[in-house]
Amino acid sequence: MARNIIDLDDIASVELEARSRYTHRALVCSSTGCLSAGAATVRSTLEAELEQADRGQDVQVVPTGCPGLCSRGPLVRVESRGPTTTHYEQVDEDAARAIVRDHLIGGQPATEARITPEDLPFYVKQHRVVLAYAGTIDPERLEDYVAAGGYRALSKALSTLSPENVIEEIAAAGLRGRGGAGYPAARKWKLLHDAPGDEKYVVANGDEGDPGAFMDRTIMDSDPHRVLEGLALAAYATGASLGYLYVRAEYPLAIERLERAIRAAKRAKLLGRNVLGSKFSFDVEVRVGAGAFVCGEETALMASIEGRRGNPELRPPYPTERGLWGQPTMINNVETLANVPAIIDQGAAAFAAVGTEASPGTKVFALAGSLTNTGLIEVPMGIPLRDIVFEMGGGIPKGLAFKAAQTGGPSGGCIPERFLDTPVDYEHLRELGSMMGSGGLVVMDETVRMPEVARFYMEFCRDESCGKCAPCRVGTVKMHAFLDRICRGVGRQRDLQHLESLCRTVRETSLCGLGQSAPNPVFSTLEHFRDEYVELLVEDEVFQGPEALAAASPGGAR
Repeated sequence: MARNIIDLDDIASVELEARSRYTHRALVCSSTGCLSAGAATVRSTLEAELEQADRGQDVQVVPTGCPGLCSRGPLVRVESRGPTTTHYEQVDEDAARAIVRDHLIGGQPATEARITPEDLPFYVKQHRVVLAYAGTIDPERLEDYVAAGGYRALSKALSTLSPENVIEEIAAAGLRGRGGAGYPAARKWKLLHDAPGDEKYVVANGDEGDPGAFMDRTIMDSDPHRVLEGLALAAYATGASLGYLYVRAEYPLAIERLERAIRAAKRAKLLGRNVLGSKFSFDVEVRVGAGAFVCGEETALMASIEGRRGNPELRPPYPTERGLWGQPTMINNVETLANVPAIIDQGAAAFAAVGTEASPGTKVFALAGSLTNTGLIEVPMGIPLRDIVFEMGGGIPKGLAFKAAQTGGPSGGCIPERFLDTPVDYEHLRELGSMMGSGGLVVMDETVRMPEVARFYMEFCRDESCGKCAPCRVGTVKMHAFLDRICRGVGRQRDLQHLESLCRTVRETSLCGLGQSAPNPVFSTLEHFRDEYVELLVEDEVFQGPEALAAASPGGAR
């Protein structure tokens, strides 16, 4: 086993030695957000200008994952000997040429390009664990990940820890599922470990479908090897021999980089038979989903992997009892698994020291909506919502007032201004009628009408319902119809009463989490912003008897 540890150290040493030859390294964000803003052109401009100046031998241009500040992309970070680091934002071709001329060749920051302040709260208030390497390494090179410390946790587990020890470490860390429900990860791992049978599966759930959410996508396309390492550790701990990465088809870059990472890991004997020379063997396959929101639910996800229609099933039995092809199966969210290497490498105590006692560690959020700074952040659990919105997010632009923050996507709720000092963790969000969800956080300003927000999310749930159970199939259509009447100004008091009654019925009788949580945005907006619903209602008509009603009906009395 020692030989394999030395091999990882050798890979890291060779990579770090190669980097030391460069006077500057220009790190270009090549995640989905910056690529859509023109990062590929920025990178090619940097490379072409350096080649023309014959400086490619001492300056390196590196495509990286997401540094986070998506609203200011494309982003370029220049690391220089010294060491000094300069962050550039909104880089276009002209700015790229200035960076080459003034900084990469001239040795001074390019004043013609926009430089991000080093003390920007968006960056300095973060605590990056899952995103530790995002924006600093090339996600398509195994060597970059290993040089940063990657696969050290897997090597440690295989050489010094039993499967039971790994589960104990995850339990001591207090890691909870980052997919939304916050179920203790170690408890689920123990269930699969204890399940009878020689054939077991582990699944990374990357079917992220919440509007405004892009946490899992960014983790996968920024640091795919971290997800693979976390999945391999879960497999070792639970006795699984095959893993699946379930990713929606709308994430082509994540799919491409995951598949590339799997091939590289297999060549390096980090996946496949006898991983790192041990008795542990583990293979991974990518499964591409068609984009159905309901496939984020465990049983629907498994049906999709098996090639069947992604409909949810009644539980129990739970997947750890009877999952893929009837065998015990464990499903973890991508972010959950991405925390595992840090826990095993640095120890449970270091992980649990961050966050709160009930919600240890960090959480990745996708900031979207009416904010000065939008993008991806990773913060300690328990941070006040106010800090996220007004410090990291930079507040509401155009001098507008804060109205609400929506967390948890279609399953969550809206948090009004008076609760801005609420700690962001599982328990406190649930107390407010919202939830953590996978990590989408959409901020709304004073111009937003909350009944319209509820209608938007209900339209999403209506369209995404698989139709298997009547409460969700019919109920979401009816709830949307009531919301639409109210938003158009033709709703009456009885419509609001019917809406609330229907929401309770759908929540209590739907088959899966989609229908059970679909009413949440309605409930939370009614609780905190009922006056906005009431203002849109028209007066109920006065009952005047059958003759008057007949005369008022289309066509008049007969």
